Amino acid sequence: MKLVILAVGRMKAGPERELFDRYSGRTRKAGKSLHLDGPELVEISESRNRDLNTRKQEEAQQLLDAGGKSARIILLDERGQDLSSSAIAKLIADERDRGTGKLCFAIGGADGHGAALKDTAIATIRFGAMTWPHQIARIMLAEQLYRAATILEGHPYHRE
Repeated sequence: MKLVILAVGRMKAGPERELFDRYSGRTRKAGKSLHLDGPELVEISESRNRDLNTRKQEEAQQLLDAGGKSARIILLDERGQDLSSSAIAKLIADERDRGTGKLCFAIGGADGHGAALKDTAIATIRFGAMTWPHQIARIMLAEQLYRAATILEGHPYHRE
């Protein structure tokens, strides 16, 4: 199963990008034996539309198009459900085991996700009640994907 991170905006070079790349690389190595590929980072441009709803709709459509018609999408949103790392690992394993070809994690723009994306999502999760910068959310997601892979392979990286 292909893991994809869909994100509004661009991650620039620097320490944040290096940390993201480190966890993504670890996930690619750990995921091979688990039939997990990626994560691939797909970035789209922020909408410049002045109208809030139109801006969210445009970004949602770009994210949907980037994921593809067969993708299953999990949203990252401040109003999402708090999941443990083990629960995220189970969610990924369940999707893989049901034959999902592509599992996308969508990080929206500053204004949140548009209705089209919310209606398509199979789950909405969050990294706690705090608000995080989008660059840090990408790093946290990359680390959680690595952690999920280590949980699924029985590696001692994660401790309960």
